[in-house]
Amino acid sequence: MLQRLIDDVRDSTGTALRLTSLAAAAAVALFVTTSFLCAAAFVFVQQNYGTVEACLTGAAIFFVVTLIAAGSYMLRKRQIRLRAEQAAKEAARSARSAAQTVLSDPMLMAAALQVVRAIGVKRLVPILAVGGIALGFLASRNAAASREADVPAE
Repeated sequence: MLQRLIDDVRDSTGTALRLTSLAAAAAVALFVTTSFLCAAAFVFVQQNYGTVEACLTGAAIFFVVTLIAAGSYMLRKRQIRLRAEQAAKEAARSARSAAQTVLSDPMLMAAALQVVRAIGVKRLVPILAVGGIALGFLASRNAAASREADVPAE
């Protein structure tokens, strides 16, 4: 079983490394292609219009490339945030269903009744009150932390 886990990690690491190297090669090829296209545009504009116009054309090309890269970055960041929110909602749903499953378990209810009988109702009420207060503090702390997480850091 451990060997299977190690093989899975090795395979996934190898795949990630291959994909990363392919992405890096594609990025380098795109950079070289863009550089040659800019050089060709520079030479063409310089021969027909002059050096100043050629420099402005090169700046405009790089500005457009920068806008595309920035837009892609912002879109990807938004997708990651939406995916994280979706995962959090899914986790909350599964936690709620797990809690409902646990509370509907007859063995758990029988154990709870035995605990109540062993401790006694008079002693159990203050323990439950303190537990409720602690749970309330924990819930308010988690709510405050989630509100702080909603505020953008940038």
